[in-house]
Formats: sequence, structure tokens, C-alpha cells
Amino acid sequence: MRLDVVTIFPDYLRVLELSLIGKAAGTGLIDLAVHDLRRWAHDRHRTVDDTPLGGGAGMVMRPDVWGEALDTVLDLPAERAAAREAATGRRRAGTRQVLVVPTPAGEVFTQRTAEDLAHADQVVFACGRYEGIDARVPEHYRQLGVEVRELSIGDYVLNGGEVAALVIIEAVARLRPGVLGNPDSVVEESHSRAGLLEYPVHTRPVSWRGHDLATSWPGLLSGNHPRVARERRERAIARTADRRPDMVARLDAQHLDGKDRAALAHNGWAVPRGAAHPVPLSLRRALAEDVPGLVVLARRTFPDACPSFLTTEQVTEHMDRHLTAERLGAWQADPRVIVTLACLTEDTPAEAGPVRAGEPVGYSVVILEAEDDAGALPAGLDPRPAAVNVPHRPAGGPGLAAELSKVYVDARLRGSGLVDVLLSEAVRGACALGVTTLWLGTHDGNRRAHKAYRRSGFVKVGTRRYDVGGQSCRDVVMTLSPGACDPQQPVWSGR
Repeated sequence: MRLDVVTIFPDYLRVLELSLIGKAAGTGLIDLAVHDLRRWAHDRHRTVDDTPLGGGAGMVMRPDVWGEALDTVLDLPAERAAAREAATGRRRAGTRQVLVVPTPAGEVFTQRTAEDLAHADQVVFACGRYEGIDARVPEHYRQLGVEVRELSIGDYVLNGGEVAALVIIEAVARLRPGVLGNPDSVVEESHSRAGLLEYPVHTRPVSWRGHDLATSWPGLLSGNHPRVARERRERAIARTADRRPDMVARLDAQHLDGKDRAALAHNGWAVPRGAAHPVPLSLRRALAEDVPGLVVLARRTFPDACPSFLTTEQVTEHMDRHLTAERLGAWQADPRVIVTLACLTEDTPAEAGPVRAGEPVGYSVVILEAEDDAGALPAGLDPRPAAVNVPHRPAGGPGLAAELSKVYVDARLRGSGLVDVLLSEAVRGACALGVTTLWLGTHDGNRRAHKAYRRSGFVKVGTRRYDVGGQSCRDVVMTLSPGACDPQQPVWSGR
């Protein structure tokens, strides 16, 4: 690969002689040349600029000087340029030449741009100064069939194009075979094809100034390479969601597995079934105005968890008694009940129908076993099964039980990781209120639910009978192991 830089300050580019780029140039992996634009200026002052036509501040770099310089560097002598265009079309046969003009008015330079330029045979950088290069210069070379890229390295203005050329050269040259000692380095780094920022990296010592990796990231020291790779990817997802949400919004959903989707959900993004990209997710306590939409969601999702032997009439009769606006409204207004609601923050197409911004797509309900001033328990609290033990508080005193009454997610969000997020937030909320055991009952045939609860730390302790529309069903009873939740460690880091 040949890299040419045309500038009025050739010494500015001497930094390219250093480090891996200089080494690559020294060993012939890249052919690097810096040219002084003033070589092609013919007056005694070697003038390369003139006042702008039409008036205005500053000076503009002359097209005639630039034309001679680029004709030479691109091997396009002025008197042969037209003949070459007619004979070879867009470029010389078998080669790809690119003229890069760094300018704040150009397209934004990205890693994808670097990857594209790394496949060129020759890249020529025209480094402007003052008010820039006469606009006819890039236009002329486009007309000759040269591939011209006007590129900006960011939304700011520099004194000249040399700094931008240095940035682009380093980003491009390091992608050429052999320039980096370890070719795998470009696979996992930020802005790679994975579309994520790189995960945090560490080295020895394991413990440094109070930062102990054995405590904060024990999996990194496990020696289990698949586990390390998985945890690194999840931390890359978390870092990208925190620092560059625009990158998360561009992730291709087809390349995200179930664990990726769960990690995204824990960081404020959901991937509805059939959606092309992740969508921002909101998780919050339900408000009074949410109750009508919550009723619709509750009645739509409850039948999915029912065993197949229940009739439609039995399921409907149960919902008419327990999933009403009165019941859900009472829960929302009762401080002893935690109703958590999940919504997407923008309209999103999905496999089973579009999801509207603000529409409830998941919810959880935790009911504390606590009496009010009149000695009454919250409405809808199921009797605590005998298999559920209530340990004392760690600091002493009687314990507190709570029922995880509801965790449901709209079918359009299945597989998005939202169930795990709702479960984790329910556990955290319960523990923050001093709950020492959190229990639930779910049909013994609902294997999908059992698996989700086990992932969140619940264990089976027994069974119970549960009535649905007059039909007795057998439920598995599960509890969260005492001390399994830490109220000081919130799990929800999304919006």
C-alpha cells in the first residue's frame, strides 16, 4: 500500500516515522511518502494561496498549484490526464487510487471508512490550510475518475489537514496485514465489526490501590476462557450502552444471541421479536394513569402461563376476578405493593405487531406480607405456603415475607431478556424494603418460568394447590435464598 501526503509543512508528518507505522514503512509493509506542496509553486515566493473570490476573510489554496502536485503524485500528468481517462475509465487497471481531502465539511471518518480505505492500493492526502483548498480541485479529480473522499475526523475545526491525515493514516495502516503484531487485536477492539466499544482491560497486579479484581471481576481470573469471553462481551455491551447509545441503536439484531439480549435489557435496551435493532427500554414504578394499559397487558399475558387443560372459560373467570382495574389500581396505590412497569420509549415494529412508545410490555408485582393500621393484609396476597420459611433480619428482629405475585412479558418481547430484568428489579425492590424471604408459586408444568426463576436465584421448596376458575392446579413453590440479594447493588442500569 502506498500512502502519499501533500502538505506545506512536511516536517509535521515526521511523527509517522515513529512506532508501528514507522516500522511498517521501514520494512516495506507500507510505502509512505511526504511531499512539499511548494515544490509545484513557480513564483519566487513559492505562493500556494490567494484571496477568496467574492471577498471574505482568510486565504484559499490555489487550484493550479494543487493540480500540478496531484497530477504528479497520482501519476496523472496534466497533458495526459484526458487520454488516461479515456483509456482506463475510472482508474488504472488493477489498482485503486483514493484522494482523501481532510475537511470539517466532509463526511465523518469512522472505523468502517478505515476498513474500506485499507483495501486501496494508493491513498493520497491533500492537506489544506487557511480557508481550505479551492473546491474545484476535488471536483476535477472526480471527473477524471479518481475516487475522492472528503473526510472529517469530528465536529470541530483545525488549522490544517495534517492532524486529520495523521489520524486517518494510523487508523488505516494498522489494518494492513503485518502492521500489528497480533492480528486478533483489531477484532475485539472498539468500533470493530461487532459494533461495540471494547471491554475494560486489566493486567497485574490483581489488586491495586483498593481496586481488587478478585472481588470486582472474579470470572476474569477463573481460567475458564468461554466464561471470560462471555463476561467481556457483556461488559462491552454495558460500556457501549453507557457511553455510546447511538452505537447500541445500530446493532444488528440478527447477530445478537440470547445472552446478548439479556445484557442489553439489563442496560436499558430491548430487542422485540422481529425488530432490526435494539430499542431504548424504560423500567419504572407504575403510576395511576398506567392502570388501564396494565389491565390490558395482564389479561393478554396471563393465559400464556396457564396449563393447557384449563378451558377458556376458566381462564376468563379467573381474570375477571383477579385482573381487574380495581385490583390493579389498588395495588398501584398501596405502598406495600411494588408494581414495576416496562415500556419501550419509541414506536417499534415487531414480529407479532408494532409496539407503541409508552405501551406496557412487561410488569412485575411484589406484595409485602404486612398489615395496615386496621390489621388488614394487602388485597390479592395469596396465603403463604407452609414450605416457606421466614428468617429473621440479619441485624435481629422478625423477618418479613413477600409474594412475587406477577412477572409477565408481552409475547412480542419474549427472548429479549426483559423477564430477567423484571425479576432482578423485583428482588432488589423487595430487599430494599427489608424482605427476608421472597416466594412465588408457578404451575409445575411451566418449565420456561422455572428456568427464569432459577437464573434469578430462586430455589424450589415445595408445592401448593392454586385455583383457576374453579379448577385446582398444582404449583411449584420457590423462594429466594436468604441473603441472595443485596439492596446496595441495584441491577437496573437502564433509563
